[in-house]
Amino acid sequence: MKLMINEGSAGEKRVALDDLILTKDLPTTAGSKMLDGYVSLFEAEVATRLQKAGYTIGGKANVGEFAIDLLGETSYFGACAKEDGTLVYAANELLEKGEVCAALQMDVNGAPRRAAALAGQYYVKPTYGTVSRFGTIPVACSGETVGVAATTAETCRQVLAAVAGYDEKDGTSLPQSMYTQPKDIKKVAILADITAAADADTQAKVAAFQAFLESKGIACEKVEVECMSAAKTAWNALMAAELCNNVSRYDGVKYGYRTPNYTNIDELYTGSRTEAFGDVLKTMILFGSDVLSTNNYEKMYDKSLRIRRVVAEAFADLFTKYDCVLLPACAKQRYTVEDVKADQYLACQEALFTAPASITGLPAVIAGGVQLVGPAFSESSMLDVAQCYGKEGK
Repeated sequence: MKLMINEGSAGEKRVALDDLILTKDLPTTAGSKMLDGYVSLFEAEVATRLQKAGYTIGGKANVGEFAIDLLGETSYFGACAKEDGTLVYAANELLEKGEVCAALQMDVNGAPRRAAALAGQYYVKPTYGTVSRFGTIPVACSGETVGVAATTAETCRQVLAAVAGYDEKDGTSLPQSMYTQPKDIKKVAILADITAAADADTQAKVAAFQAFLESKGIACEKVEVECMSAAKTAWNALMAAELCNNVSRYDGVKYGYRTPNYTNIDELYTGSRTEAFGDVLKTMILFGSDVLSTNNYEKMYDKSLRIRRVVAEAFADLFTKYDCVLLPACAKQRYTVEDVKADQYLACQEALFTAPASITGLPAVIAGGVQLVGPAFSESSMLDVAQCYGKEGK
């Protein structure tokens, strides 16, 4: 299995970058044959900030094609899996092996959160706009973020601090003045209906984290919010629509894979994309085209945008009573190569757990195999809880 593009000695300041983050001296392929061997002329803003903060870029971690799958299984370079067939995410394997201290990951469809929960590691998906996406390969621009995975919550905090902040090169970047100071978390809502959709082992993880919170004097209450499950369908539609537009640039003309078999421009476009893109990506492109079609624009794309607003309003209402929300990051505690062979679109179903934070741009933190979602700019507060769990909850 391919974990890293370049190799080197381990070090406490080495950070791996997902293979959607541009670097000048390493290929950036987005896990796709379309970009096999592509090397950018410039590097991502997060890579620049990392190095200015004293970190070393240790290499690139394998991802699924354009990071829309479950756990990297659609990568052109092959899935990363253990000997027993258990799927793993490349960056999390590097962390487990101690080859890097952290990883910067593109959170497009929740795969980094899912992977960190399964690996028993920590991950922070920051508030949309707090980390520059300049120099990252665009997939679903209205919801994707650059997050941080590590084996400790404190490392997540330190690396996030190194890369966060306003960047004039990113039109979605938020001004520093919008960041807030952390506050104590005193009351947590547990999304009971979404938690019930997970298996018994995953529900036990949620119950264990609830017990830990209550042992620290944090009140927990189960709630049901009907619209949260609709975030899955809406985000799948929005992600596909944005993906469809963003990958239209890969046509075999200026850069990327070019089919050797063509006699006219139409054959060049069709052949290059047919031969270079995987089945899941092709399906999502077709779905996105359908979502944006004249016949479906209002009833699919526009309605998904309306659902996004409804979900955001539901979270806003929850946050008037609770400091954050607790829910699973995935449906079960192990996924195998056979699972994704049986259902190659499994990630679309697993979005039930990750889409609420993706579609609203809210921050999320993974700790103890579960997911905390909080108000905008509450990363530090949730990381405080995660750090406390790391010291006392295990």
